[in-house]
Amino acid sequence: MPIYHKQGALPPKRHTQFRKPNGELYSEQLFGTIGFDGMSSLLYHHNRPTMVKEIVKSTDVSPKIALEKNIRSLKLVSFNAPAKDDFLVAREPLLVNSDIIIGVAAPRKSLREYFYKNTDADEMLFIHKGSGTLRTIFGQIPFEYGDYLIIPRGTIYQIDFDSEDNRIL
Repeated sequence: MPIYHKQGALPPKRHTQFRKPNGELYSEQLFGTIGFDGMSSLLYHHNRPTMVKEIVKSTDVSPKIALEKNIRSLKLVSFNAPAKDDFLVAREPLLVNSDIIIGVAAPRKSLREYFYKNTDADEMLFIHKGSGTLRTIFGQIPFEYGDYLIIPRGTIYQIDFDSEDNRIL
Protein backbone atom coordinates (compact mmCIF):
# COMPACT_ATOMS: atom_id res chain seq x y z
CA MET A 1 0.00 0.00 0.00
CA PRO A 2 1.57 3.32 -1.02
CA ILE A 3 2.12 6.04 1.54
CA TYR A 4 1.01 9.48 0.41
CA HIS A 5 2.82 12.53 1.72
CA LYS A 6 1.47 15.94 0.73
CA GLN A 7 3.35 19.19 1.06
CA GLY A 8 2.09 22.59 -0.09
CA ALA A 9 -0.94 23.34 -2.26
CA LEU A 10 -2.19 20.49 -4.46
CA PRO A 11 -5.06 20.04 -6.93
CA PRO A 12 -8.03 17.93 -5.77
CA LYS A 13 -7.18 15.24 -8.37
CA ARG A 14 -3.89 14.19 -9.93
CA HIS A 15 -3.04 14.90 -13.59
CA THR A 16 -5.59 17.71 -13.97
CA GLN A 17 -5.22 21.41 -14.64
CA PHE A 18 -3.67 23.11 -11.64
CA ARG A 19 -3.48 26.86 -11.91
CA LYS A 20 -1.38 29.46 -10.13
CA PRO A 21 -3.15 32.45 -8.53
CA ASN A 22 -2.44 34.47 -11.72
CA GLY A 23 -4.19 31.85 -13.90
CA GLU A 24 -1.07 30.23 -15.44
CA LEU A 25 -0.63 26.47 -15.19
CA TYR A 26 1.84 24.82 -12.85
CA SER A 27 4.17 22.36 -14.58
CA GLU A 28 3.55 18.76 -13.50
CA GLN A 29 6.39 16.24 -13.21
CA LEU A 30 6.09 12.56 -12.34
CA PHE A 31 9.45 11.66 -10.77
CA GLY A 32 10.43 8.03 -10.31
CA THR A 33 13.72 6.15 -10.34
CA ILE A 34 12.47 3.14 -12.35
CA GLY A 35 10.41 4.76 -15.11
CA PHE A 36 6.70 4.24 -14.50
CA ASP A 37 7.26 1.34 -12.09
CA GLY A 38 7.68 1.54 -8.32
CA MET A 39 7.35 4.51 -6.00
CA SER A 40 7.13 7.95 -7.55
CA SER A 41 6.50 11.58 -6.65
CA LEU A 42 4.11 13.89 -8.43
CA LEU A 43 5.69 17.35 -8.35
CA TYR A 44 4.27 20.73 -9.39
CA HIS A 45 6.69 23.49 -10.43
CA HIS A 46 6.39 27.22 -11.10
CA ASN A 47 8.82 26.78 -14.03
CA ARG A 48 9.30 23.74 -16.25
CA PRO A 49 11.78 21.37 -14.57
CA THR A 50 13.27 20.40 -17.94
CA MET A 51 14.36 23.95 -18.69
CA VAL A 52 18.18 23.96 -18.86
CA LYS A 53 19.94 27.31 -19.05
CA GLU A 54 23.28 25.93 -20.26
CA ILE A 55 25.56 22.92 -19.98
CA VAL A 56 29.02 24.23 -19.23
CA LYS A 57 31.06 21.05 -18.86
CA SER A 58 30.75 17.49 -17.67
CA THR A 59 32.89 15.92 -14.99
CA ASP A 60 34.02 12.31 -15.18
CA VAL A 61 33.30 10.84 -11.75
CA SER A 62 34.01 7.23 -12.70
CA PRO A 63 36.48 5.62 -10.28
CA LYS A 64 40.11 5.14 -11.26
CA ILE A 65 41.06 1.59 -10.24
CA ALA A 66 44.53 1.40 -8.66
CA LEU A 67 44.67 -2.37 -8.15
CA GLU A 68 42.49 -4.64 -10.28
CA LYS A 69 41.46 -8.08 -8.99
CA ASN A 70 43.36 -7.59 -5.75
CA ILE A 71 43.06 -10.10 -2.90
CA ARG A 72 45.72 -8.88 -0.48
CA SER A 73 44.79 -7.11 2.74
CA LEU A 74 44.82 -3.34 2.74
CA LYS A 75 44.38 -0.80 5.50
CA LEU A 76 41.88 1.89 4.51
CA VAL A 77 42.60 5.15 6.33
CA SER A 78 39.76 7.26 5.03
CA PHE A 79 40.41 10.35 7.16
CA ASN A 80 43.72 10.84 5.28
CA ALA A 81 41.84 11.75 2.07
CA PRO A 82 43.01 15.19 0.96
CA ALA A 83 40.56 18.07 1.30
CA LYS A 84 39.54 19.57 -2.05
CA ASP A 85 37.37 22.53 -2.93
CA ASP A 86 34.89 20.88 -5.32
CA PHE A 87 32.38 18.29 -4.02
CA LEU A 88 32.72 15.99 -7.06
CA VAL A 89 36.51 16.24 -7.36
CA ALA A 90 36.87 15.50 -3.62
CA ARG A 91 35.37 12.02 -4.03
CA GLU A 92 37.99 9.28 -3.53
CA PRO A 93 36.82 5.70 -4.30
CA LEU A 94 38.04 3.02 -1.89
CA LEU A 95 36.12 -0.15 -2.83
CA VAL A 96 34.55 -0.68 -6.26
CA ASN A 97 32.63 -3.39 -8.06
CA SER A 98 29.97 -3.45 -10.77
CA ASP A 99 27.18 -2.64 -8.28
CA ILE A 100 28.62 -0.13 -5.82
CA ILE A 101 31.33 2.44 -5.21
CA ILE A 102 32.31 3.05 -1.59
CA GLY A 103 34.45 6.09 -1.11
CA VAL A 104 35.21 9.13 0.99
CA ALA A 105 35.25 12.86 0.34
CA ALA A 106 36.58 15.93 2.13
CA PRO A 107 34.95 18.85 0.29
CA ARG A 108 35.86 22.35 1.52
CA LYS A 109 33.34 24.44 -0.40
CA SER A 110 29.61 24.25 -0.91
CA LEU A 111 28.24 22.96 -4.20
CA ARG A 112 26.67 26.26 -5.31
CA GLU A 113 28.14 27.07 -8.74
CA TYR A 114 26.23 24.24 -10.45
CA PHE A 115 23.59 21.61 -9.85
CA TYR A 116 24.46 17.90 -9.83
CA LYS A 117 22.41 14.87 -10.85
CA ASN A 118 23.60 11.27 -10.71
CA THR A 119 21.64 9.53 -13.48
CA ASP A 120 23.31 6.14 -12.99
CA ALA A 121 22.83 5.33 -9.32
CA ASP A 122 21.29 6.27 -6.00
CA GLU A 123 23.66 7.97 -3.58
CA MET A 124 24.02 7.44 0.15
CA LEU A 125 26.19 9.95 1.99
CA PHE A 126 27.16 9.40 5.63
CA ILE A 127 28.29 12.59 7.37
CA HIS A 128 31.44 11.84 9.41
CA LYS A 129 32.22 15.48 10.06
CA GLY A 130 30.51 18.76 9.27
CA SER A 131 26.98 20.02 8.82
CA GLY A 132 24.90 21.92 6.30
CA THR A 133 21.86 21.69 4.04
CA LEU A 134 21.05 19.35 1.15
CA ARG A 135 19.02 21.37 -1.39
CA THR A 136 16.82 19.24 -3.70
CA ILE A 137 13.62 19.60 -5.72
CA PHE A 138 11.92 17.83 -2.79
CA GLY A 139 12.97 20.53 -0.31
CA GLN A 140 15.86 21.54 1.89
CA ILE A 141 17.20 18.93 4.31
CA PRO A 142 19.50 20.02 7.14
CA PHE A 143 22.22 17.52 8.08
CA GLU A 144 24.91 17.11 10.73
CA TYR A 145 27.39 14.56 12.11
CA GLY A 146 25.97 11.02 12.05
CA ASP A 147 23.27 11.65 9.44
CA TYR A 148 22.67 9.58 6.32
CA LEU A 149 21.56 11.44 3.19
CA ILE A 150 19.76 9.19 0.69
CA ILE A 151 19.58 10.80 -2.76
CA PRO A 152 17.58 8.85 -5.37
CA ARG A 153 19.05 8.64 -8.87
CA GLY A 154 17.93 11.49 -11.09
CA THR A 155 17.54 13.95 -8.20
CA ILE A 156 19.00 17.36 -8.97
CA TYR A 157 20.76 18.75 -5.91
CA GLN A 158 23.25 21.12 -4.32
CA ILE A 159 24.98 20.87 -0.93
CA ASP A 160 25.64 23.82 1.36
CA PHE A 161 28.28 23.18 4.04
CA ASP A 162 28.43 25.28 7.20
CA SER A 163 32.25 25.13 7.34
CA GLU A 164 35.25 23.96 5.29
CA ASP A 165 35.98 20.97 7.58
CA ASN A 166 33.80 18.16 6.15
CA ARG A 167 34.23 14.38 5.90
CA ILE A 168 31.76 12.20 4.01
CA LEU A 169 31.57 8.43 3.45
